[in-house]
Amino acid sequence: MADYVPTAYRNSTNSPDWLNKGDNTWQMVSATLVGLQSVPGLVILYGSIVKKKWAINSAFMALYSFAAVWICWVTWAYHMSFGDKLLPFWGKAKPALGQSDLIAQSTLPATTHYYKGGDVVETPMVAPFYPQATMVYFQCVFAAITVILLAGALLGRMNIKAWMAFVPLWLTFSYTVGAFSLWGGGFLFHWGVIDYSGGYVIHVSSGISGFTAAYWVGPRAQADRERFPPNNVLLVLAGAGLLWLGWTGFNGGDPYSANIDSSMAVLNTHICASTSLLTWTTLDVIFFRKPSVIGAVQGMITGLVCITPGAGVVQGWAAIVMGILSGSIPWYTMMVIHKKWSLLQKVDDTLGVFHTHAVAGVLGGATTGLFAEPVLCNLFLPVTNSKGAVYGGVGGYQFVKQLVGASFIIGWNFVATSIICFVISLVIPLRIPDEELVIGDDAVHGEEAYALWGDGELYDTTRHSGDYNMQQVGVATGVTQDSVAR
Repeated sequence: MADYVPTAYRNSTNSPDWLNKGDNTWQMVSATLVGLQSVPGLVILYGSIVKKKWAINSAFMALYSFAAVWICWVTWAYHMSFGDKLLPFWGKAKPALGQSDLIAQSTLPATTHYYKGGDVVETPMVAPFYPQATMVYFQCVFAAITVILLAGALLGRMNIKAWMAFVPLWLTFSYTVGAFSLWGGGFLFHWGVIDYSGGYVIHVSSGISGFTAAYWVGPRAQADRERFPPNNVLLVLAGAGLLWLGWTGFNGGDPYSANIDSSMAVLNTHICASTSLLTWTTLDVIFFRKPSVIGAVQGMITGLVCITPGAGVVQGWAAIVMGILSGSIPWYTMMVIHKKWSLLQKVDDTLGVFHTHAVAGVLGGATTGLFAEPVLCNLFLPVTNSKGAVYGGVGGYQFVKQLVGASFIIGWNFVATSIICFVISLVIPLRIPDEELVIGDDAVHGEEAYALWGDGELYDTTRHSGDYNMQQVGVATGVTQDSVAR
C-alpha cells in the first residue's frame, strides 16, 4: 500500500520526457483567456453596443460562430492552417480528432526553416513541449474570434441563415490561408514577415473581409443608419474589459511557451492599449468637447490590434509610440476621412471594423517593421538576425516585407470574401427582408432581449411560429396569464 499512487496522479508519474507542465498550463490558460474574449466577451459587447431590437441577433451571431468554428476546425481546418504543406499558402486538410496524434508532442511540420532556402537548417521545426491537443485548442479560439470580429461589420441586417453558411466557408477559404502563410510554415513565414500574434492573420483579415461582406450584404435600414444608440453602455464596457484582459492570453500565448518573450508581449500589450485609449479620448475631448465612452472602447481596441503583430519583438518605448499612433490614425480615418470619402460612406460597416481592425492592423504591421528589436526578434522569428528599420542594416527590408505581407492578406480576403458572398447569395438572400429590419430580433428570432414595460411578456402569435413563444411556454409549465392574475 505504501507504493499506491492515487488515480488522479498516475499519469503525472509517467509523463513523456517532452512534456513541460508549466508550458502546457500557460498555453491552456492563454487559450481559455482568448476564448473568453469571444464567449462571453464579444457576445456581451455586440449584444449591448447595438440598438435594443438587434441585441439578440448580434449576440447570437457571435455565439453561433464560436460553435461552428470548433467543429470545422477539428474536422478539417486545423491542418489546413498548421499541417503539412499543400501549397505555399495552404496546408493539407485532414481531421484533428485521433487520439494518437492529439496526445503526441505538438509539431508544426511545415515550419522547419532552411538557410536561404537551401539544405542547411537555420531554425528547427516548431515543436512546443505540450501535446497536439493543446495546440489545436489554442489555435481554434484564434480562428473563432477572427470570424466574430468580422461579424461586427454586419450587425443589424445580415440574414442569420446566410451567416450560418458564411462562417464555415470563410474559415475554410480565407482564414486558413492567412494562418498557414504567416504562422503554419507558408511562404510569408519563411520569408520572415512578422505577425507575432495576428495583426495580419486576424485583424487585417477580419477588417477587410468585414468591410467587403458589408458591401455585398447591403446597408441597415435607413432609420438604423441614422440613429443606432447602444442599448447598454455599461455592458459594452464589461464586454470590452473581457476583451482587454483576455488579450493577455492572446499575445502572451503566442511564443508557445511560458518564456521571457511571453512576459514582454503581455507588458507591451497593456502599455499600447492604455496609451491608445488615452490618445483617442484626448482627441474626442479636443474636437468634440466630451470624452466618449464608446470612443474610449474603440481606442482600446485599436491599441490592442496595433501592438498584436509586434507584441513580443518591440521595446516598451515603441509600444507607447505605437499606442499614440493607433489612438490617432484610426481616429482620423474614422472621424474625418470616413465622412469625406464616398466609398466609406456607401458601405455600411456597423462597428467600423475597417478602421479598428484593418487600419490598425496594417499600422501595427508597418510599425513592427520599424521598431522590431534584434534581440527580441531572435527569440521568436525563424529568420535569424531580423530587425526593424530604426535599427539599420536589413531593417529597411523588413519594413518592405511587412507591407508586402499586408498586401497579400488584403488582396486574398477581398477576393475570397467577395466570391463567398456571391455564391451564398445564389442560394440564400444575404440581407434580412426590409419588413423584418423594421422589427429586429422579434421578427428574426421570435425573442427579445429585455422584458421592459411589457416587452417579451406575451409574444404575438400572429408573428411567431417558433416553439419558444411565451404562450406555449406558459402552457407547458402551467404558468399562464390567468394563473398569474389569480
